[in-house]
Amino acid sequence: MAKQASKSKDSGKDGGKDGPSGGKKRRFRPGYWLYRIGLRLLAVFVALATALVFLFAVVNPPVTVTMWQEYGRYGPLKRDWVALDDIAPVMVRSAVAAEDANFCLHWGFDVDALKAAMESGAQRGGSTITQQVTKNVFLWQGRSWLRKAMETLITPMVEAVWSKRRILEVYLNVAETGPGIFGVEAAAQHYFGTRAADLTPRQAARIAAVLPSPRTRNPAELSPTLQRRAASIADGAATIAADGRADCFED
Repeated sequence: MAKQASKSKDSGKDGGKDGPSGGKKRRFRPGYWLYRIGLRLLAVFVALATALVFLFAVVNPPVTVTMWQEYGRYGPLKRDWVALDDIAPVMVRSAVAAEDANFCLHWGFDVDALKAAMESGAQRGGSTITQQVTKNVFLWQGRSWLRKAMETLITPMVEAVWSKRRILEVYLNVAETGPGIFGVEAAAQHYFGTRAADLTPRQAARIAAVLPSPRTRNPAELSPTLQRRAASIADGAATIAADGRADCFED
């Protein structure tokens, strides 16, 4: 009996050391908790991005981060949303020729164009139109690994859910085309006093030529270098119409 009582006391002492549940007390591990928090934030981001991708497949994005930033700088913005059918086909082809000639041939990333841009040391030129739409609609401007990682995650989702025509429609309505000016309709009205549906090949090529740097370029007053660039874009627009690289967005 005495031995049993002694064992009971020892068990009680051990239980007291381990805690009320009889198990050992867990140590706080910051790295583990940060990992779990990171996974949860990633899951929330993916869920939200997926929902927005499906929503904007049928609903026009009301505003973008860039628009908010430009509103604070320029005040009321010039922007008029138009359907793709209300944009001159030559304007659509010019944008594709200027920004992403292989738009119909890839699934969101143009690996060859990216390699060429890296080999030439270009600061710009590897991003497809789908990537630009992703950045403009869902993210923010600027260079950072975080934004690029998010862009890489969302871009395939946009390609999978949206049609090529929808991608171009959104792009041509949210792309910045001048200081406080967004979309080709507003650009057509502001610079040429016409509608996007009535743009000529020359006007369309000039608008496309300013897309890389719309705040410092004026489609109505291009420098000689940009005039040559616009002429090259016009030739490119005719080329993709002839060789079938416009088939995915033209009837």
